[in-house]
Amino acid sequence: MKNQKTTEITTDTSGQEKVREKAPDRILPGGFNVTEELKKLPGSPGVYIMRDEDDTIIYIGKAVNLSNRVRSYFRANIGRGPKIDRMVSLIRRFEYIITDSELEALVLENNLIKEHEPKYNTMLRDDKTYPYIRVTVNEPYPRIMFSRQMKKDKARYFGPYTSADAVRSTIELINRLYGLRDCSRKLPQDIGKERPCLNYHIGKCCGPCIKDRESEEQYRQRLSGAIDFLNGNYAPVIKRLQNKMEAASEAMEFEEAASVRDLLAKVQSIAQKQKIEDMKLEDKDVIALARDKEDAVVQVFFVRGGRMTGREHYYMKHSEEESEESILTSFIKQFYAGTPFIPREIFLPIESSETELIEQWLSGKRGSRVYLKAPKAGQKEKLVELAANNAKLVLTKDREKIRREEGRTIGAVRELEELLGMDGLDRMESFDISNISGYENVASMVVYEKGKPKKSDYRKFRIKTVEGPDDYASMKEVLTRRFEHGLKEIRENRTDGHFDRFPDIILMDGGRGQVNIALGVLESLDLHIPVCGMVKDDHHRTRGLYFNNEEIPIDKDCEAFKLLTRIQDEVHRFAIEYHRSLRTKEQVHSVLDDIPGVGPKRRLDLMRAFASLSDIKEADVETLMEKGGLPRNTAQSIYDFFRK
Repeated sequence: MKNQKTTEITTDTSGQEKVREKAPDRILPGGFNVTEELKKLPGSPGVYIMRDEDDTIIYIGKAVNLSNRVRSYFRANIGRGPKIDRMVSLIRRFEYIITDSELEALVLENNLIKEHEPKYNTMLRDDKTYPYIRVTVNEPYPRIMFSRQMKKDKARYFGPYTSADAVRSTIELINRLYGLRDCSRKLPQDIGKERPCLNYHIGKCCGPCIKDRESEEQYRQRLSGAIDFLNGNYAPVIKRLQNKMEAASEAMEFEEAASVRDLLAKVQSIAQKQKIEDMKLEDKDVIALARDKEDAVVQVFFVRGGRMTGREHYYMKHSEEESEESILTSFIKQFYAGTPFIPREIFLPIESSETELIEQWLSGKRGSRVYLKAPKAGQKEKLVELAANNAKLVLTKDREKIRREEGRTIGAVRELEELLGMDGLDRMESFDISNISGYENVASMVVYEKGKPKKSDYRKFRIKTVEGPDDYASMKEVLTRRFEHGLKEIRENRTDGHFDRFPDIILMDGGRGQVNIALGVLESLDLHIPVCGMVKDDHHRTRGLYFNNEEIPIDKDCEAFKLLTRIQDEVHRFAIEYHRSLRTKEQVHSVLDDIPGVGPKRRLDLMRAFASLSDIKEADVETLMEKGGLPRNTAQSIYDFFRK
């Protein structure tokens, strides 16, 4: 796409009009308009995600101001270094997630980097990134401790925080304010066995180790105040500290007053509660909605193992009189009908009248209890609120982009349905064969749902029964294996199957011959799935569709044609990449490697010179020397090897 120069008319202070040339929009390969997208960036904290031409995440970063930070990547080279320059050259689009604070952006950035491991991020080799405050509520006399990890040990965790020093200072402050113990004594077993430690004598601990000094109930009341503080109820503590400082100042104990002041300052540095991580290491989805008269955007945050690991937004059409509850209920039914993973909890902004029914349905799909909740307070409610804010941003700033994307995906599928005279197309599967003169025959299967690639369902096949470059026989084997696997998983009622979802249509990368192969396999398995061939022109580009024994012309400018082209290119790419990986020295082993005198170069020469392995087996010494360019002793070794 070419960048076209434009002009704009401005008026100076004297009222005279001036015409000046505007810089052209910057368009990345693939049509992503950087200039327009940069204008939409908010000036708020958040995380930005850079993607390459394959839509793979290559970099994740955080920003205090998303607009300023992301914009800096697309300025002229300002000495960023070759690594960043290389990364910028690969960017084909970016996206972002807003947060309420820089600290939340930092934690979310860390979670996403660990989840996706982008190529251009510096990866940490351990999980000792941010500290937590651990409260051992499972003990009779609990302690408040510093921790680098969040475990399933029945303790309560607060955090993560960015400053280990601030965490330690806060723990020290809480222990001083509430008189909590920090020793490792086993209570109540050790009560009265030893003398109290120094902390008791200097007033830092209430002395639960002293017999009849502090009951478990009294100690729990102290702990309750400490937990309130950690939950964000700072007012009582602040008032207490202020009174303590004033009292110390009036008593001219200025060192004590300064000490309390410094501790209070450190507490304030970690006073921001975190919504990005959850204290329970569970899986959940957080769903929120933004809407106007015609359009709605549903935002889904994915929390896995207690960490927010990603998000997706979905565009929906609705009528003005339709309620928010109705839109969300429709989305939940459609979304979870097609997703293989169901979390234990789903958070929503409002309650649904069908909650019980949907919970029953989802619990059956998951195999264990699923809960739909509409949190009213606390961290969970704020996480739903954060998802809603992101949905609003998408709706207001990305409306046109979403509509264009819908045209490329759902719109293209609708055009294809019209061309073929069908409806209900959702899942499409396409297959391709790759080999070099019959060596290492492999096949690929790619899946598109709602016009978008579903890479988690892609599959690779290594051909087992076919020797030589016989694409028809190879395709027959692959399709048979794919659908026999699926039928077996359905019979066994497996919940972890990879092939049990059948397509609404099969797209063959060829015309009548490929279609008939697929129809023959389906008939033998008593399956009834439509098969459509993509008929090629002399340049190996799709010129039409072969469906129901006739060729259907297709407009090369329509979105359906562009979608089929993307599917065709994707299935080729996936097959070729798999074949290339098998050709590497570490992953591929040929029978020719077992012959003395045949190394990688001679093996490759033989593969190029002969049509198949069978031709090499049948060749005499002279033919091997002439066609393969081999010395006599090597040719003789090959000849003898296959005749042992």
